[in-house]
Amino acid sequence: MIYNFDEIVERRNTNCEKWDNCIDRFGTNDVLPLWVADMDFKTPDFIINALKRRLEHEIFGYHIRPKSFYTAVHDWLQRRGWEIDTNKISFSPGVVPAINFAVNIFTSPGDKILINTPVYHPFMYAINNAGRTMVRSSLVNSGDGYYTIDFDDFERKLSDGVKMFIFCSPHNPVGRVWTLEELTKIGELCLKYNVLIVSDEIHSDLVFKPHRHTYFASISKDFAMQTITFVAPSKTFNLAGLFSSIIYSDNPDIFNKFNSYVNRMSIGCGTVFGDIALEAAYTYGEDWLNQLLKYLEKNFEYVIAFLEKNIPKIKTVKPEGTYLMWLNCSELGMTSDEIHRFMVSKAGLAMNPGKIFGSEGELYLRLNVATPRSNLEKAMQNMLGAFKEYEK
Repeated sequence: MIYNFDEIVERRNTNCEKWDNCIDRFGTNDVLPLWVADMDFKTPDFIINALKRRLEHEIFGYHIRPKSFYTAVHDWLQRRGWEIDTNKISFSPGVVPAINFAVNIFTSPGDKILINTPVYHPFMYAINNAGRTMVRSSLVNSGDGYYTIDFDDFERKLSDGVKMFIFCSPHNPVGRVWTLEELTKIGELCLKYNVLIVSDEIHSDLVFKPHRHTYFASISKDFAMQTITFVAPSKTFNLAGLFSSIIYSDNPDIFNKFNSYVNRMSIGCGTVFGDIALEAAYTYGEDWLNQLLKYLEKNFEYVIAFLEKNIPKIKTVKPEGTYLMWLNCSELGMTSDEIHRFMVSKAGLAMNPGKIFGSEGELYLRLNVATPRSNLEKAMQNMLGAFKEYEK
């Protein structure tokens, strides 16, 4: 089946955060939203049909997860190179809640937690809101938009009493897919200093050739015993509103503590529709995902070519993973706030200001390309028109 990612699905007036909440986030709804990591593509039929079949039964009481749910998760991850034990699967209503749970379960107030900044900002909220101490090891920008880990700084920070490392793989917002060599070095250092690895791998399906995602816990038994992993279909298939994520650890102590926590808080049951959507996505979604990745690559290429030709002061590179582009606006001669206001008020574009991901993102914007091409074309023309007017 050929899927049509060019189709425009009207999302306004559906209580959609991306399209209906711009007034709170940007001060106006008169913008084209290219911000929150949410795709504008129609949900594939195999998921919608699975939900419709369940709707035909008109009672929505308490439910249990069938064996087929766990089999779908196992088989999806196995096809991606990670053999898991279905008895070690736990649940969370989302990856962000799971990160917050992990911080509270495995650390104590005041404990040090390490992150690589710039990074997905809810990591910071989870640390600060729990009264833990945030330790930052900045990623290194080689100058051409390619980021690496400063392993000397990383080890120095780990050695200073850090209890937990919250890892973003693939990395949001810089788009890196970490190599096996990088992952191995991270694992060896975390083992050396007995640091628990909380591995957010929610973007693991959104990786572009020749790059390949390696699940951190799949590398070795030692790494697996030091790690708790979070995955979900919510980014891959745009199912965030259905709240269904998978939590996994081979370490029985880690698994039991997490699983006991979510059960004690009565949040491990999820929703019948979230579970059905996850199972359908992981059972039937391979072909849809392959077509999506090709479409996203074309969107990346379009934005890169447009900016290089028309607005060369904004630099960007093709991400290795995710559907998020990291725009370097440092040559515009504006402050971070001025860049943000210009894009909103002059170009009519809503993008995430880079500074929310850490001070390293001060002069950056995060652009979401998971939208029909016509939206991107409009966005780029809006941006170009705004700069032409600005430069008069």
